[in-house]
Amino acid sequence: MSLFSPFTLRDITFPNRVVVSPMSQYRAKDGFTNDWHLVHLGRFAMGGAGTVFCEATAVEDRGRRTAGDLGIWKDEQIAGLKQITEFLKAEGSIPGIQLAHAGRKASERRPWHGETPIDEDDTRLRNEHPWEAIGPSSLPYADGWPEPREMSLSDIQDVIQAFGEAARRSDDAGFEIIEVYAAHGFLLHQFYSPIANQRTDAYGGSLENRCRLLIEVAEAIRANWPASKPLSFRLSATDWIDGGWEIDDTLILAERLKSAGVDMVDCSSGGVGGRERPRRMTIEQGFQIQFAEEVRKKVDIATTGVGFVWDAAYAEDIISSGKADFIALARELLADPNWPLNAAKELGLDDDYQLWKPEFGWWLDKRDKLNSKLKFRP
Repeated sequence: MSLFSPFTLRDITFPNRVVVSPMSQYRAKDGFTNDWHLVHLGRFAMGGAGTVFCEATAVEDRGRRTAGDLGIWKDEQIAGLKQITEFLKAEGSIPGIQLAHAGRKASERRPWHGETPIDEDDTRLRNEHPWEAIGPSSLPYADGWPEPREMSLSDIQDVIQAFGEAARRSDDAGFEIIEVYAAHGFLLHQFYSPIANQRTDAYGGSLENRCRLLIEVAEAIRANWPASKPLSFRLSATDWIDGGWEIDDTLILAERLKSAGVDMVDCSSGGVGGRERPRRMTIEQGFQIQFAEEVRKKVDIATTGVGFVWDAAYAEDIISSGKADFIALARELLADPNWPLNAAKELGLDDDYQLWKPEFGWWLDKRDKLNSKLKFRP
């Protein structure tokens, strides 16, 4: 068991354990892909990543975080996504999609525009208009944010149906694994965290009730997603806030998701308590791996470890010691799309570029041989 060994979930075999974590690009229009998404994601497949996830992709128009989010709420969006999955498969990677709903964090400006609610500047400069945000309760995400509309039971059923229909479209688009975005303060996390959910009906109150929507979403996806293809949920394993969601709650939820047909848990944390980092959260390399290890061992389910992992030897140790089954990287891959290939070399698994695409590897091997004959490298 190593970073570059294959792994099988259901009928899908992943060529290695390196996962490109979903990274929102905010370049879509009306949810549709364009050349940016194809080039951005395709580059990671060329760089040797075993699994490449498309960014958070909204299952409803109102579920977008920003006006630039990708979407999969209508059939017309399938064709652009299929172009991406076909390229990823042709280059040897498994294409994944992250299905998302922003809930009360919807109608937000892009990070470089302020990461605050859409306002008149966005309308004037970019012709982007705010839309209504919904949530389990009418609690704003943070100070200065609008109060979301508390979801009715009809709203909840609409969201469940939207996830199911998005799963069907994901299959039509050629994706091989779905990850449901139920972390970082987005809609499904808002439901299971007591920080955001103050409902008193069947979807609030007890832990069982707060988890109900996630189980029903998993069931709706499974009803529309082939039994041969795996399903993962990204969870915030803890809110890092006293009185909030904790790792013991995650273990219970993971057991229930497993019973509902979920095959893997991507273990992240935080994001529900506003814009400031919770005081209990200490960030260091691999600070969330502990959650992936605990869920993997206590629930007996596959896990993905994520969060400030950049060192190849450290990533290898996580996999070889059984702390997680996959390692997901994001910003490190933006800095170095060839990180998987460079990691293989660093680990002594590829000294002559055999793992590289020959269009790259042949030239690089020739370069090294030439450089070895020189007294210095230019």
